Parts: sequence; C-alpha cells; structure tokens
Amino acid sequence: MSEILIDRYDLQLLAALQRRGQATNAELGEKANLSASQISRRVQRLEEAKVISGYAALLDPPALGLGVIAYAQVLLERHDKNRASDFERQVVALPEVLECFAVTGEADYMLRIVAPDLAAFSDLMMKKLLTLPGVAQVKTNIALSKVKQTHELPLDHVAHPQQPKRRVRFKE
Repeated sequence: MSEILIDRYDLQLLAALQRRGQATNAELGEKANLSASQISRRVQRLEEAKVISGYAALLDPPALGLGVIAYAQVLLERHDKNRASDFERQVVALPEVLECFAVTGEADYMLRIVAPDLAAFSDLMMKKLLTLPGVAQVKTNIALSKVKQTHELPLDHVAHPQQPKRRVRFKE
C-alpha cells in the first residue's frame, strides 16, 4: 500500500464531506477557499486512494420503525478457521445485523443489531442468531437511549501524528 500525502485543504475537505456528503464542489470550495475544479481533483484523488470509501444517505432507524437497537457479544464453541468462516458468512447475510466485528476479550464477535420491536428482536435471536453454526453463547444489551452517535472520524491526529508509520501522512 502506498503512502498518501494530504494537506490542510484535504483535511478541511474530508471534514466537510463527513458532515455533508451531498455538498457540491462549489460549496466545499467555499469552505476550503479552493475552486470547484480544485475540489473535484482532490476528491477524485482521495477516492482513488480509498481514503474516501463511498457515500451514503444516513437513515434514522426509529423513523423507519426500527425502535430496538441492540449489541450482541457472540462466543463460538470452538476457535478454528472453518467455524469462524461459517459464522461470518452467515451473519453477513442477516440484514438486521448492521455491524459485526471480530474482537478481543470475553467474546469472539460484537454485533450491532436493529429490529422493529422486542418481539422481532427475540425472534431474530432465537430463530436466526442462536442457530448459526458454532455459536455457543450470546450476551445482549438493548440500547435505552442514544447519548452520542456519529459517523465522523476524528482527523486531528493526521496533522499531528503520534505514530510514524501509517498510510496517510500530513504535508504542511
């Protein structure tokens, strides 16, 4: 993987795109004091370098009738490559599972799940998640209220690096 040099204009552009991915190049240019054509070239370069991995509309789960947000810690029976691959392949196919991470600690995986209500969540747990190959135990937590949720990544560390080795490097 090659190193990517970004400057303060790129950081301003990335921050603005995280806040409003639908902004036009002209709007972004106003914020960064660059022309729309300069913004276009920078965005294209950042997309090609995979610093920008895509664009999406952020939907509000409760507005769409998805009132339950849960976090599940999944422990597998055995820790072999085939068992983990089978679990991962099947959990990816569950639309209610928004995120799945292999993790360290007491569990093997951490999942973020949405459901319309507790009955639907219970059905998902009993009929789908607990029946996946190799699942030994699932511990869940139901979110009671949202304190903070963001999709915006912190960018300050790019301009003020602590670690010398990384793919994105700031140039003054």
